[in-house]
Amino acid sequence: METVAYKETSAYQGALHILHTLKTAHHEAYIVGGAVRDIQMGRIPHDYDIVTSAMPEVVIDVLRTAGFTTTNVVGASFGVVVVSCGDHAYEVATYRSEQYGDDSHRPVAVQYPSTFLEDVHRRDFTINGLALSESGQIRDEVGGLQDIASRRLCTIGSSQERFQEDALRMFRLCRFAGQLGFTIDPNTWAGIEPNLYRVEGLSLERVRAEIEKMLLSDHVDLALDALVGSHLNDQYCQQTSEGQSRRIAILPELTHLVDLPQAPEHHIHDGWRHTLAVVKAVPQNLVLRWAALLHDVGKGVEGVRGFHNGRITDRNHDTVGAKMTREILTRLGYAKEFVNLVTWLVERHMRFHFYVANASADLRKWMHKESRESLFRETKDLVEAVEYLHALGVADVLGGGTKDAKPTAQYGARMVEMAKSMPVHTKDLHYDRQLPSKVAPYTKEVMQTVLERVQTGDIPNTPEVIQEAGLAKYKRLQKKEQHA
Repeated sequence: METVAYKETSAYQGALHILHTLKTAHHEAYIVGGAVRDIQMGRIPHDYDIVTSAMPEVVIDVLRTAGFTTTNVVGASFGVVVVSCGDHAYEVATYRSEQYGDDSHRPVAVQYPSTFLEDVHRRDFTINGLALSESGQIRDEVGGLQDIASRRLCTIGSSQERFQEDALRMFRLCRFAGQLGFTIDPNTWAGIEPNLYRVEGLSLERVRAEIEKMLLSDHVDLALDALVGSHLNDQYCQQTSEGQSRRIAILPELTHLVDLPQAPEHHIHDGWRHTLAVVKAVPQNLVLRWAALLHDVGKGVEGVRGFHNGRITDRNHDTVGAKMTREILTRLGYAKEFVNLVTWLVERHMRFHFYVANASADLRKWMHKESRESLFRETKDLVEAVEYLHALGVADVLGGGTKDAKPTAQYGARMVEMAKSMPVHTKDLHYDRQLPSKVAPYTKEVMQTVLERVQTGDIPNTPEVIQEAGLAKYKRLQKKEQHA
């Protein structure tokens, strides 16, 4: 991507307009943070943050006078003004320095006016400490340009101090490794362990948001490996509800997978490396990434890990893993529908492999059974789930490293087509809309019978055949009642 491409965007032009307006009023102003990092890496930023020497009240006055729409100060202690320009919104913050206390994420005191250098040195990582002037010049006071060139993540100053100030920065470190594909500087890594205790002060919502960003990142394996390698996953965060706070375990269930031996005839990796490979192989979708992360979480646990004729076995790990998955995602606050779908994928992934390996297995019978489960309301829900299962199955084979994934992909495609033809609800049937009234008062019994016959493959899902089958069932019910 051309590094000049960002200049053509309306978002960048709006940011320039704000910089120019503040500079004309004799105030310093820069684009700062992630936008500058992305520009330097040849990426087009999604949003732009701005810092200025002007006090918040002055920012509001100057920009409103120039015709911008602004909010009042967003949180007086942080001196942030939200400015609208065209279709874009910008956060304009006054230079500030901060003091931290017992809170694991927020400063207890903010001082401004401050200086550009003080403002930069309160930030987390060198790659986020860059500033861009109206003229397009990069101001780098912390070595961020060199770290971008070296593809390295370093804190600004002491990592132990930066993480002590804000424990969420440790999760952001893992997330940036995944989003950017950068390595973590050893000195920065060393600051995590002494500050693990600070994680307990973070909210579940913030921790989960960072983990989701990790899961959806391009280099998800790097992010998750850092999360587990640092033992951040073994910590607790907190959830506050109705004034009551409770400790929430983050993801300790992943730790036992590290270095977990697996059957070499099926896997070239240990349990954790295999999991990372599978997560990376599925598309960047939150359902799939969670399913891939947890698909083998039941392996190696007591009652599952065993040996048969000298070979490693993990029988029933799909069922046990599904139960663990439900507990994990529920604990992390996910909606019931999301939890059900991810749990279904974990529980079904080994059955999928069984059907791939056994050509004589009755796929329609399996799909018929799934269509009768309460998880799916209509055909499109079943199809979506099967498409996810197909993707997870292929990734699982690729992550094993011992088999060709082509047969799995082909079978999965067949399974998706089968699901598309499998009605889940009577509204999935292709029938003449007058049929329900024609078979009244037996509408429910008739439509359920027709649905069952289509699901089993007894009759096709066509208007003519359904009409005939429905009327025939109606006549039988009528005759039965007459003889009753």
